[in-house]
Amino acid sequence: MPGKTKVNIFDDLREALHGAAYERGEAVNLRVTHIPPRPHPISAREIRQIRRNLNASQALFATYLSVSPSAARSWEQGLRRPRQAALKLLIIAKKNPKALLLT
Repeated sequence: MPGKTKVNIFDDLREALHGAAYERGEAVNLRVTHIPPRPHPISAREIRQIRRNLNASQALFATYLSVSPSAARSWEQGLRRPRQAALKLLIIAKKNPKALLLT
């Protein structure tokens, strides 16, 4: 009984597809997508400062970020931390406060 041989189907398939595209005269584009790292946490003081830079109440600030006013309030008090999507918006607002107002 013959021993098992290990076959890497992915490599074989990649080579076949690459060769087929090359033979048809098409450019072969193998690109790599870099995923940005997760945003670093922002302190309650920084969140409060971002809101003040926007000259907004907590309720209006929450509307800009599409979160509840209680969430924005608890972030500023340090009781909770913003989730990843809100954290990205906060970082954008920190760099360019007017970006939230352009919607």
